[in-house]
Amino acid sequence: MPDVVTLSGSPVMPSRSQHLLCVAEEMLCERGYSVRRIDVRQLPAQALIYGDWNDPAVRAALETVVAARAVIVATPLYKASYSGALKTLLDLLPQAAFAHKPVLAFATGGSLAHLLALDYALKPVLVALGARLMLDNVFATECDLHQTNGAYTLTGSLAQRLSSAVESLAQALEDREALARLRASTVLDQISAVAQ
Repeated sequence: MPDVVTLSGSPVMPSRSQHLLCVAEEMLCERGYSVRRIDVRQLPAQALIYGDWNDPAVRAALETVVAARAVIVATPLYKASYSGALKTLLDLLPQAAFAHKPVLAFATGGSLAHLLALDYALKPVLVALGARLMLDNVFATECDLHQTNGAYTLTGSLAQRLSSAVESLAQALEDREALARLRASTVLDQISAVAQ
């Protein structure tokens, strides 16, 4: 299973929000993390809409999310909310799917007027799924991502914010590993003390 699962909630291709995921995935892979993307638009639409947990592709996606150590969610913002495509997948996840995992959200919108949708629309759903370690969001407008000949280019400020967010995610994973090792060694020390 991957260290990090990325969820692309964009219903279209190419997509600015998906491009942010691509850049973040490359950064994580360069750091040695395994990454797996789940592109909601490629999952069976009927299974998502009807909540069919038994569909093999949907079940595999849900199991991947649950098994991952960290999650990045990326979505375009439409009408002051995240995409309906993303909502169909989030609704099928187990109640504690994001528990004990760093969670990072990326969103793209037409203007800064959409920025609050991350905190007021998406974040409550992620928290309802158990997310307690929510890292700083990355929001980008059309001015932050320029498209030329089908390829996107990030502005310097967006590239810096994205890099900082990925750094925070990597640090959170490393901190959790160190804490787990510390707990394990403390338990072994306690067992040794009792045995003596």
